Amino acid sequence: MVKIYRKRYMPDELLWLRDDEIVLMDDEKIITKWKSLKPRPDFSRGTSCYFLHKNYKISKFFDHDDNMLYYYCDIVKLEITQEEYIFNDLLVDVIVYPDGGIKVLDLDELAQAFETKVISETDLLCALTTLDGLLRTIYAGEFGTIVKVLEVGL
Repeated sequence: MVKIYRKRYMPDELLWLRDDEIVLMDDEKIITKWKSLKPRPDFSRGTSCYFLHKNYKISKFFDHDDNMLYYYCDIVKLEITQEEYIFNDLLVDVIVYPDGGIKVLDLDELAQAFETKVISETDLLCALTTLDGLLRTIYAGEFGTIVKVLEVGL
C-alpha cells in the first residue's frame, strides 16, 4: 500500500496523510480526496492531484456547503522510497480563483529558507522554474485542461 507524506521545511515536519483516499494512481499522477486535517471555518474538504513529473500538486478546495472555493497549487519536490511518496513543500504556492484571479504566495518564505540554508540552491531553482512554468500555463489559458483530472476525485 502506498503512503503519501507531506514534508515541510518551515516549520520542519513530516506528516503521513493517512486519511487521504487515493482515488487514482498511475505513472503520471496520484489523485486523492481528503477532509481538512483540523476543523476549519473556511473549507472542509478537497481533491488533489500530485503531478509526479511536474513538481506541483493542485488541490480543489470546497467549503462546508460543497461550493468550490479555489484551486491551491503547491510547488513540491518528490522523493520515492519503496511504497512511500514524500512530497517536499518548496514553500511557494499559487491560488487560482473561480473568477480567474491569481495569487502567488510565500516567495518571501522561499527566500528566507534559502538564506538560512534550510533549502539548497537546487531546490530554490526547482521552485522558481516550476512556478514560472505553472504561471505560464495559467496565463496561456491552459489551466482548465490540467485541473479536469480533479473531477475524478469528487
